[in-house]
Amino acid sequence: MTAPPSTRGATTPGKAGRTVARAAPAGKASALQGWLPWLDRQGRFSGLRAATFALTLLPAVLVLYAAWMGQLGSKPWTEAIHRVGTWAVRLLILSLAISPLRRLLDWNKLIGIRRMLGLSVMAYALGHLGLYCIDMAFDWGLIVSEIAKRFYLTIGFAALLGLCALGATSTDGMIRRLGKNWQKLHNLVYPITAAALLHFALQSKIDVTEPVLISGLFILLLFYRGLYRWKLPVSWPALAGLALLAGLATALLETGWYALTSGVSPWLVFQANADILTYWDYASIRPAHWVALAGLAVAAAQIWRARKPRSPRQTRQPATA
Repeated sequence: MTAPPSTRGATTPGKAGRTVARAAPAGKASALQGWLPWLDRQGRFSGLRAATFALTLLPAVLVLYAAWMGQLGSKPWTEAIHRVGTWAVRLLILSLAISPLRRLLDWNKLIGIRRMLGLSVMAYALGHLGLYCIDMAFDWGLIVSEIAKRFYLTIGFAALLGLCALGATSTDGMIRRLGKNWQKLHNLVYPITAAALLHFALQSKIDVTEPVLISGLFILLLFYRGLYRWKLPVSWPALAGLALLAGLATALLETGWYALTSGVSPWLVFQANADILTYWDYASIRPAHWVALAGLAVAAAQIWRARKPRSPRQTRQPATA
């Protein structure tokens, strides 16, 4: 038994050419839909993907608006370079959070936005370099010499090359071609992130509050990765313990950084992290506190997600590790 002919593209004998002419636009429309960022793989509108796409565009809009309104200070190109680079690092950490949050919250739809976030990181990193080249008036000899002799530029450029390699191999076709080697290649995102964070901290010079904060969140994500890699039990006490441990590691990181770069007493820096417990002064909230609070929020979300009633379909298809 054959299926009934489709009304779209159907024609009478002798009009085959007309059939092809009418079917071709439909094929082009389907190909175009595959590139629309707000559609899922089935071609349906996804609110999550649409919101993520808007999020990836928001930093560029904010920088362009600040430039238009003259809010980039006396060195607008330098300020734009810093802002775009900062957003690249923020989005990088957000992209790394997708896999652990998907597992912890059993939210499989999150995996659909990971590639979009990763490509946006590459785009902002390239924009960061492009703005630097503009600021240097495209003097390629000077640009190359600066990258070669300044360590923070060297390590930042190495991280950019790594991000470009990951972005270029993120397509379905490259995943099929590389096979098992694809995962090995994309595991390099962790040392690439460490290099990007070091570049961020070195160029921040005196105030490294945000680099320390983002580095602490990176440490927390590494703890989550270890939790699954070593197949440890996932429970709210374990997640709460990891949150506090990541907060402590962040405090030690901040202490060591200031001690090595500025000569400030390590004890004074570490003691500053305890001021909120002593004086309840919320102005003294340090990056370590925000990292611990973020980890505790994930633990609370995991408890809520575990107790939330699920549909039979969700029960049959649990998230894989």
